[in-house]
Amino acid sequence: MKRTLYHKTVNEKAFKSKLLDWAQQYDDVVFMDANNHTDTYSSYDAIIAVDAFTAIKTDYFDAFEALKEYQSSVEDWIFGYLTYDLKNTTEALNSQNIDELEFPDLYFFQPKKLFLLKGNALEMQYLKMVDDEIEEDFKSISEMILDEKEMTHELQNVKIKLRMTKDMYFENVNKMLSHISRGDIYEANFCQEFYAENSNINPIDTFNKLNQISQPPFATFLKTEDKYLLSASPERYIKKEDATVISQPIKGTAKRSKNKIEDERLAEDLENDPKERSENIMIVDLVRNDLSHTAMKGSVRVEELCKVYSFLQVHQMISTVSSKVTADTHPVDIIKTTFPMGSMTGAPKISAMKIIEKLEMTKRGLYSGSVGYFKPNGDFDFNVIIRSILYNETKQYISYSVGSAITAKSDPLKEYEECLIKAKAMREVLEN
Repeated sequence: MKRTLYHKTVNEKAFKSKLLDWAQQYDDVVFMDANNHTDTYSSYDAIIAVDAFTAIKTDYFDAFEALKEYQSSVEDWIFGYLTYDLKNTTEALNSQNIDELEFPDLYFFQPKKLFLLKGNALEMQYLKMVDDEIEEDFKSISEMILDEKEMTHELQNVKIKLRMTKDMYFENVNKMLSHISRGDIYEANFCQEFYAENSNINPIDTFNKLNQISQPPFATFLKTEDKYLLSASPERYIKKEDATVISQPIKGTAKRSKNKIEDERLAEDLENDPKERSENIMIVDLVRNDLSHTAMKGSVRVEELCKVYSFLQVHQMISTVSSKVTADTHPVDIIKTTFPMGSMTGAPKISAMKIIEKLEMTKRGLYSGSVGYFKPNGDFDFNVIIRSILYNETKQYISYSVGSAITAKSDPLKEYEECLIKAKAMREVLEN
């Protein structure tokens, strides 16, 4: 189905804020903001898709086959998410832990209205346009008046609780270390949930503040009916552009300092930390193996290894792995054979996921899953859902989870402290 295109020049920063406010009238919204981060693989500064024309919603059973059929039949832009629990369709695994958020396992929609921002260049793409709808919407968005005064939270009794006590966390990390010493795994990402019950938040205000204090390259606001994802993710899971596929796992985190000299030292210490480098390299090997399932022979390459990048809240160690695929490789097969991403599982992958399921207390659901899009030509781009607040408005349930990679060299106390560093932005947004 052909889309109507409309091009305008806008003030990017002001327009995308107005656009996100305007989008709240719809039940289906995906907004992705690069926050002015640019790299070799950047495509857009911001994208927003709203108003489902068609959609697919399913549990994990045969989910990738259903997505493959949907993506092939639509042959258009589709936006949506993959929960971590799709692992249960690719392997003989299950998810039995507590789930208070209740996101469906997979959801994608074909938007009636799509906005693509690159600098000050705006492209609007509409399906099934009525009369002068595209011009009228542009006028409505442009004329919106944003409330510039300091954000006020509509929070009621937001009291953050821990699903796992500190002692339980130490106990379970030590169990994971026992698995490592026995040779069951080399590394596993171990996560814990922080949550609030009977609590309300204003999703768009909460997202704006989280995005403002973090400014990551893969920030995402997702709304599907009464469920919200408010994400300040710094990590790309996977991207396909023409014949090239890239994955950019993050492993290795250090706090920032307001003192420039100390901050530079913290970044340098992270880059040279043997434990952090070991974590990252193990996951790079896993990603290389995952990409090889669909790659042309001999095309898997490590483009960048253990490079430290600095964000507002933390320093992160990031690697980039690439591959080449043939024109007849289905895009969904590339995702199916690499999901869940190695940075959120461990090595060996299946053993790590089995142990994670036993030792964690919360069903991960959308956390450590992915949000992204497919283009009409089959190219795609997906993030990793970390540093994120999840919200079920009907149940008045708020959740955020954090984790770290456990290896033979892990100190349970240091891993716990790393979790608190990662949780800092979400807690600050919800409690201040």
